[in-house]
Amino acid sequence: MEKAQVYFSDFRTKAFGDSMPTKLKKLIKAAGIGEIDLDGKFAAIKLHFGELGNISYLRPNYARAVVDVVKEFGGKPFLTDCNTLYPGSRKNALEHLECAWENGFTALTAGCPILIGDGLKGTDDVEVPVPGGEYIDKALIGRAIMDADVFISLTHFKGHEMTGFGGTIKNIGMGCGSRAGKMHQHNNGQATIHEDRCRGCRICQRECANDALVFDAASRKMHVDLGKCVGCGRCLGSCNFDAIEFVNGNAVEILNYRMAEYTKAVVTGRPQFHISLVVDVSPNCDCHGENDAPILPNIGMFASFDPLALDQACADACLAATPLPNSQLSDNLLKPQFIDHHDHFVNSTPESEWRSCLSHAEKIGLGTREYDLIRV
Repeated sequence: MEKAQVYFSDFRTKAFGDSMPTKLKKLIKAAGIGEIDLDGKFAAIKLHFGELGNISYLRPNYARAVVDVVKEFGGKPFLTDCNTLYPGSRKNALEHLECAWENGFTALTAGCPILIGDGLKGTDDVEVPVPGGEYIDKALIGRAIMDADVFISLTHFKGHEMTGFGGTIKNIGMGCGSRAGKMHQHNNGQATIHEDRCRGCRICQRECANDALVFDAASRKMHVDLGKCVGCGRCLGSCNFDAIEFVNGNAVEILNYRMAEYTKAVVTGRPQFHISLVVDVSPNCDCHGENDAPILPNIGMFASFDPLALDQACADACLAATPLPNSQLSDNLLKPQFIDHHDHFVNSTPESEWRSCLSHAEKIGLGTREYDLIRV
């Protein structure tokens, strides 16, 4: 496979020069979005509206820039995401839309409608074949996303407590899955709780959407109902005391494989284009109702027709950056006897793993990890 082309623009501007949205418009035009036949076509722009309380998600201004370009080429864009598996402010379409509005995404600010891809309760999905899939035969994808003629992803590239980072593949694969599709990807590993570390704070229980965490009032310890645990990992990310781990040691790798295959299902057979912004690189996902200080500096905006090359380029740029002080990453590196993995994402969250996702994505033909970086 030939090298992919990944286009890049940094976040520097001059006084009275281009704004960030203007730079983004120039970037995606230079990257070739105009080569797609958008005239009269429905274009799904998949992004993350951010959980309430989190302020590291992409600002609506960036989405508006993409919308404006799509409309300039005659397209009919809409912003979209699917409902979440875990409790929070985006688990059904009504709450999801209210969350989007509160975080600044409206038809007025975005310049287009906002549709929740898997419907009111997260059940409006379609079965989509996975060409070359090894773990997934058919993915469960939000119907509105699959009904679109053109698929565009707009990703906030940041850290993630399980998959190392949340990039384009995660935005598409996990984000486009319906609630059942998300469970489909997550259901391999199951949680176990070390009672000697459990403080009985019950924070993890509030994160469980499946009633799989049972609190013993007598011992003031949490327990796992393995018959209900789907292995989504929300409890792992919420525990401050390292009391939770996953029984299946390769659960994260299998999650990565399934996520890559879901991405393949979404993008196969129709025009696609992908944008990723490495900005406000929080250590955890935008699904959290909070965000910690960035672990890395703002690097820039990337765009490509190849989602895998795009993730690889963003990861390479992050790995070459210097960690920011007063962050989860820098704090870990200062700990006595901390093992330096020479990987910013793993150093930030040692339980995470990301390389298997990109390796499997390449194996199943999602794209290539080889790319030429073209500065705009």
